[in-house]
Amino acid sequence: MAANKTSAVDDQEPIDVLFALQDKFDLLDFAGPLQVFATAAHDFNNAGNSKAFEVTIAAAEPKVLSDQGVIVASHINFKEAHDRLEEFDVLVVVGGNSAAVLDKEAEPLGLISDFSELQKKDPARERTIVSVCTGALFLGRENILSGLSATTHPDYITKFENICSDAATRNLTERTDVLEDARYVVNNLRFDLGDEDDNPYIRRKSDSGRRPSNARKGSMSFKGSNSRRESIARRAAMRLGGLRVITAGGNSAGVDAALYLVSAMVDDGCAAEVARILQWSWNKGVVVDGLDV
Repeated sequence: MAANKTSAVDDQEPIDVLFALQDKFDLLDFAGPLQVFATAAHDFNNAGNSKAFEVTIAAAEPKVLSDQGVIVASHINFKEAHDRLEEFDVLVVVGGNSAAVLDKEAEPLGLISDFSELQKKDPARERTIVSVCTGALFLGRENILSGLSATTHPDYITKFENICSDAATRNLTERTDVLEDARYVVNNLRFDLGDEDDNPYIRRKSDSGRRPSNARKGSMSFKGSNSRRESIARRAAMRLGGLRVITAGGNSAGVDAALYLVSAMVDDGCAAEVARILQWSWNKGVVVDGLDV
C-alpha cells in the first residue's frame, strides 16, 4: 500500500477496514457492518475483482469469543494492529463487554487514541472511525467525541453522557452533544450532499447551505484541482485533523452506519445495491458539521 495514499477511492482501490474485537464482543455489532463491507463492490457485474473494502480483524488472541458464544478468528493481534495502523482507512469499534474494557483500560482504547493521533499528524489522508452500540463508550473515554455529536445504544445513554462529561472535565475540552433517537451520527462530512430536497440523509438546519453542488461524491472531488492543497489545510484545522467520526446506536444500527460509509466512500448506487442484496431497509441517520474539504 502506498504510504502517500490520500483516499481509498483512488483508482478504485479497496478501502482498508480494521475491526477491533475485544473479548465477549457483540456478534451483531461486528457481523452487520462486516456483511455490508464484504458485499460492496465498485462493479457488481465483476464483484469478485472489484471489491470495495478489504477487512482485517484484530484481537488480543488468534481466536476471540463473542458474547453470544461464537468464536471468530483474528488476522492480527493488537500489537501488530498498532504497528500497521497507518495502513487502514477505517477503524470499526464494536460494543460488548464494555465495563471490563473501561475498568481495565484495555484495547481497543489504545487503538482508538492512536488512530486519532495518526489523523492529526497526517490530515492529507482520509480516515474514519466507526463505533457500533456501546463501542461509543470507548470513544467517549478517549475524548474522541469532544465537541462532536454522538449516540449509542438507548439503554446506555446516561452512562455514555457521564463518560463523555468526565472526559471533557478531565481534559478541559468541550462536551459531547449526545443524541438519543438517531440510528447513527456522522461528524466531519467531506462530500456534497446535493440539493436539500434530494438529500437522502437527515441533517440539521445549521448544516445546510454550506456545500457546493458541483462536487462529485467522495473526498477526491477536489482531486487534481488547485483547491486540493487548501482543502488539506482546512482538514488539518478541523477537529481531530478531519477524522470522520460515526457513532451508531443499537446493534442493528451498525448496518445503517456501514451503508452510509459505503455511500460516502464509494457511491450512493453501491450502498443502495448492497441494501437490496441484504434485503435491508436503510434507516438514515443524522449528519452534522458537514464540510467539503
